[in-house]
Amino acid sequence: MLGVGLIGGSIGLASRGRADARVSGYDPDERVLARALALGAIDTAAADVSQAVAGADVVFVAAPVSALSETVRLALADAGPDCVVSDVGSTKRLLADAGADERFVGGHPLAGAETAGVEHAREDLFDGAVWYLAPAKGSTAGVLYERLHRLLVSFGARPTAIDPDTHDRLMACVSHLPHVLANLLVTQAANLLGGEESPRVPAVGPSFRDATRVAGANSAIWTDIYLSNRDALIAGIDEFAASLKEVRAWLEAGTAPAVTDWNERARADREALLGAGLAGGPVHELRVSVPNSPGVIAEIALALGRAGVNIVDMALSPSEDNRQGVVALWIRGDEHAGRAGELIAELGFPVVQA
Repeated sequence: MLGVGLIGGSIGLASRGRADARVSGYDPDERVLARALALGAIDTAAADVSQAVAGADVVFVAAPVSALSETVRLALADAGPDCVVSDVGSTKRLLADAGADERFVGGHPLAGAETAGVEHAREDLFDGAVWYLAPAKGSTAGVLYERLHRLLVSFGARPTAIDPDTHDRLMACVSHLPHVLANLLVTQAANLLGGEESPRVPAVGPSFRDATRVAGANSAIWTDIYLSNRDALIAGIDEFAASLKEVRAWLEAGTAPAVTDWNERARADREALLGAGLAGGPVHELRVSVPNSPGVIAEIALALGRAGVNIVDMALSPSEDNRQGVVALWIRGDEHAGRAGELIAELGFPVVQA
């Protein structure tokens, strides 16, 4: 474990408590490392990156965004040939170079808390959380992807494959842009309520509180996030600004039908977004014959991820000569299982439902 704050510490606790793993941790802040050891987030405190990754099966890099690329590079340089290295950063294109190494799988758990620091780490932090995985198509080793996927399932997370560009555009929209807007809203309200002629009692209702909950989030973290994903975030801001102009035009013209339609579409879109992926259903096993070559599992996982089909679990069974094998995929729900079978067949891999 490289970095033992809230996320790194929670990974350590989940690894020890749910996967019966031994965790070696390193953090450049010796005080943080000592707290992680005292709290049981790690078994041993390492003196440096090399010592932390020695003999590891899985390495998680939970360094700040600004240090992520260099820490991943050091981890890959020191990790063994059969070790999978992943990260937890919210920007994935930063690590495009690391994707050339078959041992690296980019990751991003959609989990966190209002408070930071290893003292707030929890073993159950990832229960039910989507954990994005960004394998490199054509290079990621299937057996290492499976190992990481299985470990995350043991944490209680829901691993979902996604390509790096899509991930960053998505995070700009659903995470980074909301922080920008929250900051702007509180500044505008403060300017209005802080003037000499403004109301003495702050007229702040629940809608404002809900919309600005993330305003002013930890600058040590969020400045790096804004800048690391600035291309996708700028595109999101431009698109949002164009939409605001459109709404402004409707209001200025007093076109009630357009405003009503806009509001109704927003309600329907919100219901669809918040309801996505919540349906249960039976789990189906699909067995796929694949060649034993780098990137095959990543190709399948990404195709399913793009279609919104979640892999509940997976297992690889290589042939005796190790030239090919069968990957078993467990998919929840009749419709998703059927769609998964179609997508895999379109990729050219024989697939049957067990």
